Amino acid sequence: MDRFDPLIQALRRSAPQLELREREPMASHTTFRIGGPARLMALPKSREEAIVAVQTARGLDITPFFLGNGSDLLVSDQGYEGFVIKTGGLDQVSCAGDRLRGGSGLLLSRLATTAYQNGLTGLEFAHGIPGSVGGGVAMNAGAYGGELSQVLTAITFLNEEGELITLPAQDCALTYRHTIFTDHPAWLILEAEAALVPGDPAAIKARMDELAQQRRSKQPLELPSAGSTFKRPEGHFAGSLIEQCGLKGVGIGGAQVSEKHAGFVVNRGGATADDVRRLIELIQNTVLRETGIALEPEVKFLGF
Repeated sequence: MDRFDPLIQALRRSAPQLELREREPMASHTTFRIGGPARLMALPKSREEAIVAVQTARGLDITPFFLGNGSDLLVSDQGYEGFVIKTGGLDQVSCAGDRLRGGSGLLLSRLATTAYQNGLTGLEFAHGIPGSVGGGVAMNAGAYGGELSQVLTAITFLNEEGELITLPAQDCALTYRHTIFTDHPAWLILEAEAALVPGDPAAIKARMDELAQQRRSKQPLELPSAGSTFKRPEGHFAGSLIEQCGLKGVGIGGAQVSEKHAGFVVNRGGATADDVRRLIELIQNTVLRETGIALEPEVKFLGF
């Protein structure tokens, strides 16, 4: 018996319908398609189940790791000897007037599509972002000049004390790839609200199609990756710096700096987390040595 057996027993009592998986391969839950097993994973289908899972774990001094779409995450080859709560089942979406609400497990692409279907503009940039609402809110995701901070109005979450709180977005310190939630990973984001603007559906669709075409032509969407590997250093573009240092196409094991866009590290087949981690370190060391600029990973690491 290990420390997770009492948690499993407690969850089966308090939330008998909650899906639990032991030794779940994390490679199946990340866009890198890399990662060993999580000791225990819960897949709640409702806010209530998610809260029960969090509270039960905390009562046993186990801190859960919250997983959205796994699009910005590298999991160790050895896996994660912890408790993962995957929020994909919290994917509700609703629209009232110019207000759009999405659960933390809802894909950002679906949120953007719902906005378009309701004739609302402001989320076109999010259509191709592979992450979830929860993960996107936590890091203030953005692309092509747009960021969630431009449209978010309120965020509902569960704090460490088990309180259900809704904060105005302006109180959530939304800056470039950083928010109040970045500093409080134990807070479970449950729902976000955005205020949008009525627009011409044809124009909204045209903009979404235009951005999708840009992504297809410039990004290595055909290979597993975690999206942009590094945050944008002030005054520069990470991909340009990496290419400038002659690293485009460079690989370690199955990991490679994309030949299509140097800002992406891709899994060209059979890559291990160690391959990716070593390649990221090679990029950082080379760029720092050649340019004096320190690249900060946008990718998060789990189980290392």
